[in-house]
Amino acid sequence: MNAIVDAWAWLTTAEHWSGRGGVWQRLTEHLELTGLCLLLSAALALPLACWLGHGGGRRYGGTLAINLSNAGRAVPTFAVLVLLTISPVGEHGEAPTVIALVLFGVPPLLTNAYVGVAEADRDVVEAARGMGMSPRQLLFRVELPLAYPLLMTGVRTAAVQLVATASLAALAGGGGLGRVITAGFDTNHTAQVFAGAVLVAGLALLVEGVLAVAQRLLDPGRRPGAAPTPRTERPAQDRPAHTTSERETL
Repeated sequence: MNAIVDAWAWLTTAEHWSGRGGVWQRLTEHLELTGLCLLLSAALALPLACWLGHGGGRRYGGTLAINLSNAGRAVPTFAVLVLLTISPVGEHGEAPTVIALVLFGVPPLLTNAYVGVAEADRDVVEAARGMGMSPRQLLFRVELPLAYPLLMTGVRTAAVQLVATASLAALAGGGGLGRVITAGFDTNHTAQVFAGAVLVAGLALLVEGVLAVAQRLLDPGRRPGAAPTPRTERPAQDRPAHTTSERETL
């Protein structure tokens, strides 16, 4: 209980938030690092996932990519960060941190986007193809809207994981909220360590909430004026039979 009270006292002290090295500066650094790594991860994972999921002949390649991606999750980010830091890459500022976080952010984005596109409703896809849509139109107007929930789940998962893991940047001399925690360890200030952990957890929850709202607002199926999803015509045996009066009219 004393740790919680002390952490609250630390968080409510104005001087800890302002100035060089204050919480606002560290929060800005944390958001910038997380946003950059999320964008780079998405730039690498999403085009590959769409290419693999859209092409039926590439399904085996997609399975291999997903398995390799999932295997990459087993590699500790901290270990990758340490190896990159002591390598020649470590001479380039925050490059080791960015590379390690991008490698960590790719798997959930790649897996969810690939599964969403590859397993889009085949009846709807075939109906759209029968309407004369080109492969590009099929991907962007049918498959991606159908894959949107899974795709956004991958984005939310990657974002929250990156927010939490970006704290490791402080161990390599980078910025972010992790510096609050490491500074507390250096001075044996338990309240500051606890406060830094609370800040990281709170930011992760906030990012999750913002992205959940954004997912709901940007859902293609909820936007006004959205194009209707192509539907397949029901087979003849599923159509209602003519009534007696209709047959008499005919």
